[in-house]
Order: sequence, then structure tokens, then C-alpha cells
Amino acid sequence: MSEQSVRQFSDVSEGEALPSQTIPVTRATLIHYAGASGDRNVIHWDEATARSVGLPDVIAHGMWTMGAASRVIAEWAGDAGRIIDYGTRFTRPVPVPHDGGSSIDVSGTVTTLDAEQRRATVELSVTSGDAKVLGRCRAVVQLD
Repeated sequence: MSEQSVRQFSDVSEGEALPSQTIPVTRATLIHYAGASGDRNVIHWDEATARSVGLPDVIAHGMWTMGAASRVIAEWAGDAGRIIDYGTRFTRPVPVPHDGGSSIDVSGTVTTLDAEQRRATVELSVTSGDAKVLGRCRAVVQLD
């Protein structure tokens, strides 16, 4: 995470765009995530199995995708601990080809502000290629 300070409520406005990021994902990323999370489902590392169940290739873990996308909010807020609520719907898998891997593109917008509680609601757009991979991706951020 960058060395920026925690976001101040007075510096945030509705409609504000968060800095967009492209986050790479490779097969090595999936192996590391499987080890850390305990999710060793075969569809995340074996092409034949993934294809046999109708997937286009090995796919990224949904929780990895959700967590990676939250990085955009955490860096904008200045502290991941400021994210007090976060949810999404998984709309499409993120295929991760052996050669070159893949990436997710994440952008966000402040949609509402609560002055009394000093909170911002942020909506994210998360895509891989031309496909929307997370839907209704929203977070509530506690600001100073």
C-alpha cells in the first residue's frame, strides 16, 4: 500500500472517481492464493478439469478477485481497515491462461456520502477483458 494518509471526509465528493488499476493474475498467483486460503479446488490449477466442467480455462478464485478489487478502495482510503462493509456478486469467472495470465481492471466511484457518520459508499466496476466479473460491487468506507 502507498504511504498516503487516511482519506478525510472533507476531501471527498459524490461522483469522485477512484484511481483505476489493472491487477495482473497468473497461475503462480493462483497457487500462492490456494496455499494461503486453503482453497485448492482443481478448477484453479488443472485445465483439463476446468474445461470438463464447462469453464474456458483455469479460473481465478472468486475470493481472490474480490480481494484484489478491494485494493483500489483500500489505497484510496489510505487504510484497508477503513472498509467497514464490502459485498459483491460474482458474475463471470476470470480465466487465467497458462501463457501470460490475465488481469482484472478495477475502477470506482463514490456514490453517496453520509456526513453524520463520516462514511462514503463506493461502487466498483470490475472487468476482465470485455467481461464484467463482479456485479453490485459496493463498499462502505469510514473516513476521518
